Amino acid sequence: FFLFPVAANVLEEDSMEQDIESPVTIHQPKLPKQAREDLPKNLSKECTKRKIQRYVRKDGKCNVHHGNVRETYRYLTDIFTTLVDLKWRFNLLIFVMVYTVTWLFFGMIWWLIAYMRGDMDHIGDSTWTPCVSNLNGFVSAFLFSIETETTIGYGYRVITDKCPEGIILLLVQSVLGSIVNAFMVGCMFVKISQPKKRAETLVFSTNAVISMRDGKLCLMFRVGDLRNSHIVEASIRAKLIKSKQTKEGEFIPLNQTDINVGYYTGDDRLFLVSPLIISHEINQQSPFWEISKAQLPKEELEIVVILEGMVEATGMTCQARSSYITSEILWGYRFTPVLTLEDGFYEVDYNSFHETYETNTPVYSAKELAEMASRAELPLTWSVSSKLDQHAELETEEEEKNQEDQNERNGDVANLENESKV
Repeated sequence: FFLFPVAANVLEEDSMEQDIESPVTIHQPKLPKQAREDLPKNLSKECTKRKIQRYVRKDGKCNVHHGNVRETYRYLTDIFTTLVDLKWRFNLLIFVMVYTVTWLFFGMIWWLIAYMRGDMDHIGDSTWTPCVSNLNGFVSAFLFSIETETTIGYGYRVITDKCPEGIILLLVQSVLGSIVNAFMVGCMFVKISQPKKRAETLVFSTNAVISMRDGKLCLMFRVGDLRNSHIVEASIRAKLIKSKQTKEGEFIPLNQTDINVGYYTGDDRLFLVSPLIISHEINQQSPFWEISKAQLPKEELEIVVILEGMVEATGMTCQARSSYITSEILWGYRFTPVLTLEDGFYEVDYNSFHETYETNTPVYSAKELAEMASRAELPLTWSVSSKLDQHAELETEEEEKNQEDQNERNGDVANLENESKV
């Protein structure tokens, strides 16, 4: 009776997931012990298959949602950043609402002042000096509020010197109007000139590749800039996102590990004028040291690449991101060249930016290749040692022969002396 609810839950989870990729093997769902034992084998295999959920999407957006945030007041303490981070439709709505509410609020106060002073009862009376000339209702008070805050000044409605409360209100509205203008216009300007829009023209290759380079197994991906204006002080970083369990039994979900892409040699500092291939040497410090071609599809991992730099036109820092999962890492491939020399200049063909071609690459891991190389050197070591041993044996034999010859000579001399005595 556990069969149908489990199958329904699995189908529901698969239909609700977004940004999913190729299936990999993960742990079984948490079920009672009896249910796990009674579960058919074919269904249990289907339950263990699940799609990889990206941590960072291909367009660079982080696929993480913050829930149960109780300290929401912190967003109001940084209201400027909160407004900049809002979507355009909400930002424009707030922009219009702030100005409209401000005009209506001060328009209501202008109308109340005119009403309390009795200006509404003396409309058209030339002997009466109103607070605001030609203000005969709420609509005209609203229009005067707009003219005052925006400093339009049509000249038809003007404040008189017989209204001290109106003069004070004029000063307050002028100051507050300037603050509102500075805040809202600044917010719109920052949102329009956000550097993340510049990151839209920074592109990453669709796939990453693993192949040999200078006799070493390397993980590579390509980056490029579509604009003629350059990214100043560009740098590249890479992170491996993979869950792990420590020796003490602690489970760390989505653990982040640095992938060296030239930090110690300075190769991570890019002069991004033309597309560049970023290379990571798979050595003993690499998290891919023990991963072979057959083992790679079984790994549940994600590589997040981050390109940072300063926009040359505005001086703002921008960041572009992308990611690669196991199904997007091609073993035994290289990138197709995109740079050609023309008459007096270099031309980049972005039609081939994402293209790869197959090349001869060992299917073994970097660790296995290193062990094979060390084994290949062992016979040479043995031959050298055997020769040294043979040389030592020859020297020992020669010393023994010399000793025997010396003994024989000593024996002959002794016999001659005995004969002479006789």
